[in-house]
Amino acid sequence: MKLASFLPTLLVPLFLTSCVMRPAVPQKTQLEIRQMQTREYEKLQGGVARLMKAVIAVLQDEGYIVRNADKDLGFITATKETDIQDEWERIFAQFRSGEYARYRSYSIAECSVSVSEFGVQTRIRAVFQIKVQDNMGGTVSVQQMNDPVFYRDFFAKVDKGIFIEQQKL
Repeated sequence: MKLASFLPTLLVPLFLTSCVMRPAVPQKTQLEIRQMQTREYEKLQGGVARLMKAVIAVLQDEGYIVRNADKDLGFITATKETDIQDEWERIFAQFRSGEYARYRSYSIAECSVSVSEFGVQTRIRAVFQIKVQDNMGGTVSVQQMNDPVFYRDFFAKVDKGIFIEQQKL
């Protein structure tokens, strides 16, 4: 038998499975995103400053470099750079474009945290975004982190940081 007679038999199932519609993931509302990014804590002795110290310690433990911290505003910014260069992507890009090749080189996680008093509680809101840059410093993509598991894990670490700060360890 010829290969030509088997080709339609192989290609039709492949074509049909590639055309399957996947259900759209519903977009989160701004309120849902804000709730995911925010935790409330009972006021501590030392107030906003003590919570800021705990958050800064957690960020540093996670490899972030704190760029700014303003106690009066209750605001912290931090960044973390990660090398994401893929050797095969680099080789392919250089083969295709020579010395002008562009390829993903590193990602920068940027974080901004606000700590504010809210009634009898203190509120912490953390916003993370991931920026991917190429080898020439150009921005490839910027995405806000909207993963509930990421924020749950981050705030679990903040809870531990607050405990350590309260115990003065």
